[in-house]
Amino acid sequence: MAPAAMTFASSLSDAQPVSYWLDDPGKPGALPALTGDEHCDLLVVGGGYSGLWTALLAKERDPGRDVVLIEGREVGWAASGRNGGFCAASLTHGLGNGLARWPDELATLEELGNRNLDAIEETVDKYSIDCDFERTGEIDVATEPHQLEELHQMYEEVRGLGFTGFELLDQDAVRAEVNSPTFLGGLWDRRGVAMLHPAKLAWGLKQACSDLGVRIYENTTGLELASSGNRTVVRTPYGRVFADRVALGTNVFPSLVKRVRAYTVPVYDYALMTEPLSTEQLAAIGWKRRQGLGDSANQFHYFRITADHRILWGGYDAIYPYGGKVTAEMDHRPETYLKLAGHFFECFPQLEGLRFSHAWGGAIDTCSRFSAFFGTAHGGKVAYAAGYTGLGVGATRFGADVMLDLLSGAQTERTQLQMVRSKPLPFPPEPVAWAGIGLTKWALARADANGGRRNAWLRTMDKLGLGFDS
Repeated sequence: MAPAAMTFASSLSDAQPVSYWLDDPGKPGALPALTGDEHCDLLVVGGGYSGLWTALLAKERDPGRDVVLIEGREVGWAASGRNGGFCAASLTHGLGNGLARWPDELATLEELGNRNLDAIEETVDKYSIDCDFERTGEIDVATEPHQLEELHQMYEEVRGLGFTGFELLDQDAVRAEVNSPTFLGGLWDRRGVAMLHPAKLAWGLKQACSDLGVRIYENTTGLELASSGNRTVVRTPYGRVFADRVALGTNVFPSLVKRVRAYTVPVYDYALMTEPLSTEQLAAIGWKRRQGLGDSANQFHYFRITADHRILWGGYDAIYPYGGKVTAEMDHRPETYLKLAGHFFECFPQLEGLRFSHAWGGAIDTCSRFSAFFGTAHGGKVAYAAGYTGLGVGATRFGADVMLDLLSGAQTERTQLQMVRSKPLPFPPEPVAWAGIGLTKWALARADANGGRRNAWLRTMDKLGLGFDS
């Protein structure tokens, strides 16, 4: 191993192979599993953000509604407890994706997204959820000249659309915010993103749901969904739940509505967390306003500073397992940790000697349009939302509202959206999916190394509205 690689490897020697967020002494104990039969007005399947928001909003809309939530493991253990803690207003996986897919609806989608983020902040305050919520915004940084040009173009587009709250930063300005020799400029969305502790948000929502009367069963997997007269029944390992309506928030895990499964693939994302920075190390990087950051490459990094002065550094590698299987073995990938450590010290050479305390991975439900899709089954008695592609911390609350709207049969501003009424293109079966995703990843890496120029394959994918991201 080369000397530099040895240095990067030594920074990982004490890293615990578990999500930093979940490795918390305040983690609540698991609730008992369901045994026997349950009956309810609404069954929510899945105890991540999607399911938790659905259960909470259902009780807020109708306090008398009888709601049950089942979770296959423990609330927040999967993507909701392993992400970077970026809670974005965007419902479209960023303005660029929204402009490309729903230009006529973008103003409405941005308004709904901002209202959704405001409502999350209000919920955190209303239920006293201690999750380190900070409305700091996010800076997209350019580390290559072509990325700087793209940020300038995006800034002009958002100004032309009348969107406010964005600030273009030159090299000196961005380095005054966060000091990295790799930064050439940035675009700061001042209000559209909050930072938070993702697991504490999930645990706080769990407590809020329970306080409102939601009956939560953990270690209770939904195995099969079927009609039973005018009701729907979901079979679990030790029992059954009979419900008038069912909301599926299972996201990356195989949907109980089988026809939905082709619309998503699991993509594994990985992250590192440093030990707490000293006063001198903090002074060397600045970061006093604690924004989230992400670079503008196709193979991008996301990074932020925590309440206890650690740096989370994640992204870059997006690993698709052949056949789309979600397995515990994929949760850890030392070769990716080593790569990420090297990238970290390239970004912050002044932090040489800093060590990582945690290293982990997890699966994201990716769809070909990068943002959530919605639908119903079983004659409108079952609703689903999936495909958030890595921006689900905030958007899942909007998705919960959509599912509840669909289950009620009401026409709302949300259900009339083309984004809600349309579906992404499904992924092809194997081995075509594996080959196509592999070719796309190769082409994206080539574009990053070639001044952002997209080859014929990527241009064709763009025309078809297909993509691959995490």
